[in-house]
Amino acid sequence: MRAYIFPGQGAQFVGMGKDLYETSAQAKDLFEKANEILGFSITDIMFNGTDEDLKQTNVTQPAIFLHSVILAKVLGDDFKPDMVAGHSLGEFSALVSAGALSFEDGLRLVAARANAMQKACELQPSTMAAILGLDDFTVEDICQRVSDVVVPANYNCPGQLVISGSIAGIDKACELLTAAGAKRALKLNVGGAFHSPLMEAARVELEAAIVATQFNEPICPVYQNIDAKPYTEVEAIKANLIAQLTGSVKWTQTVQKMLADGGTEFVEVGPGNVLQGLVKKVDRSVSTSSASL
Repeated sequence: MRAYIFPGQGAQFVGMGKDLYETSAQAKDLFEKANEILGFSITDIMFNGTDEDLKQTNVTQPAIFLHSVILAKVLGDDFKPDMVAGHSLGEFSALVSAGALSFEDGLRLVAARANAMQKACELQPSTMAAILGLDDFTVEDICQRVSDVVVPANYNCPGQLVISGSIAGIDKACELLTAAGAKRALKLNVGGAFHSPLMEAARVELEAAIVATQFNEPICPVYQNIDAKPYTEVEAIKANLIAQLTGSVKWTQTVQKMLADGGTEFVEVGPGNVLQGLVKKVDRSVSTSSASL
């Protein structure tokens, strides 16, 4: 069975999507439509901007979404998923590509999500850190022992768990995790504590936008971040998408579940190949590739 997987924030690079724009009339039309919806020329930033321009959350998230979704649309009949999943932001790309959301509504929700997250970041200084070389239980246990806000945020693959929280909480957790034997406890250059309780203000704002948006039943099961389970029922998909903003991204568990349900071929749709690497760390024997024209 073929699984299509969609990357999240961090996969961006200057020039992303330019080849699609220049070689496909359909892609060009969709990119131009995106510029209209967003009210600024995101294609200028994607194709010709600086790394710093592209790092802004209100640019990064729609840019990655557009690259993934437009590529899936241009693939046309070659895009035949048996199952889909996306990492964090990538869940929106997966939902649009599987027909649960229209291109326009998906982009509007991604823009709303990015803006809400940016505002939440400005409310309280916070950050994230990648913890390498420890089992999940140890990381979870130490997070619970820190008095400041700090929680597991991204279960990326065995031995790689990203934590999220207040600056004081992350500093203390990194100190304790290093003492517990972590190979690395690396603070990330991000603007806030994504997938933590500190995103509650953003969750409330995004919930209103999701509730007001038309969703459809997807063409295949969508494995969602919040619990790594497959969904096709619209109301469940919406509830899980809302909960995702303050909940952890269970990517390791998602890949494991997709494998258990018969996934044999994982195709990454979007910029970069980060997710292929994470899939290989779950099961080295699995076939992985990048979608291409």
